[in-house]
Amino acid sequence: MNKKIKIIPIFVPHVGCPNNCVFCNQRRITGQKNFTVDGEYVHKIVKRYIETIDGNTNTEIAFFGGSFTAIDTKIQEELLKAAKHYKDLKIISSIRCSTRPDAINDEILMLQKKYGMDIIELGIQSLDDEVLKISNRGHNKKQSIDASRLIKEYGFILGHQIMPGLPGSSRIKDIKTCIESIEMKPDIVRIYPTLVIKDTELFDMYEKGLYKPLSLDEAVEISAYIYSLYSINDISVIRIGLQNTESINNDEDVMAGPFHPAFRQLVEERIYYYALGSKLCKVNTKELGESITIHAPDNLISSIAGQKRSNINKLKERFSIKQISFKKKKDDIIEIYNKNKRLFSFKESEVFQNYLNMQQGDLCI
Repeated sequence: MNKKIKIIPIFVPHVGCPNNCVFCNQRRITGQKNFTVDGEYVHKIVKRYIETIDGNTNTEIAFFGGSFTAIDTKIQEELLKAAKHYKDLKIISSIRCSTRPDAINDEILMLQKKYGMDIIELGIQSLDDEVLKISNRGHNKKQSIDASRLIKEYGFILGHQIMPGLPGSSRIKDIKTCIESIEMKPDIVRIYPTLVIKDTELFDMYEKGLYKPLSLDEAVEISAYIYSLYSINDISVIRIGLQNTESINNDEDVMAGPFHPAFRQLVEERIYYYALGSKLCKVNTKELGESITIHAPDNLISSIAGQKRSNINKLKERFSIKQISFKKKKDDIIEIYNKNKRLFSFKESEVFQNYLNMQQGDLCI
């Protein structure tokens, strides 16, 4: 059995960031305000977390904030030294950070190697230079390409973070960013549809009518498409949608845009709806009958059913089925039965190609 992964988050907001990106207010995104980040702070956070960690867990220290390798080298070294202490003691298994593409070079990567860094995530956000300029990112597409190549050459696990729906972007530009990201062969990806956060330049643009955020449905659709593209290329999408903090969850700071506390589930249930629907389209109505049973792994049932059984209700209506039930199984093959007759089956991995086919007009729903 694979061990669970426990993340110990160390937030380093704004420190070292040379730009004020239009969408960014790290203090609000992280839910943290006035605090000092140093080695002592790292020890304090780690000690608090390890009290709750069991033996069947891989624990990771993660330096979040988006500009870790841009902070002062002495501070960076102090934080890394504190993290490495726990890695050397085998209390944690890995260290990760998130940073900017323009804050990567040989000297920086040698420092990360020295102190046991394992994963470096780049906030590339977009690979369209016009979008990057409008968003005041302060880096360009070429810097993202060069940084990604260098990170992989040094043997780190490479992560990409992208933001559909940035000002000046479009569905085509967002998909192109995904395709060009795939060409760089990241190991992991995070998809963050753009939100309008209070006290940001993007909020000012929104209030003046200069920026229109994606609707929730638009964000789910483009995220599902991008998620599917990464998945069929064997790239793991580890997060979709901004993580909850207390302030964001209380609707204090997200002023507009496609925020949802279970955004990833919305994306996955859409993909599964079309995967099932595309198969049901090909079954004769008489053979389909009034009742079907979906045999699926336990961890997929909620995505297949949809929130409040939304997928089940839509499938019932679309195909005139009176009852849809579930039966748990252990492998990754999803099977649909009418009584004892298996109507069809597909692997979990096939759902992503089905969704992409649907976007090209190949499916009947």
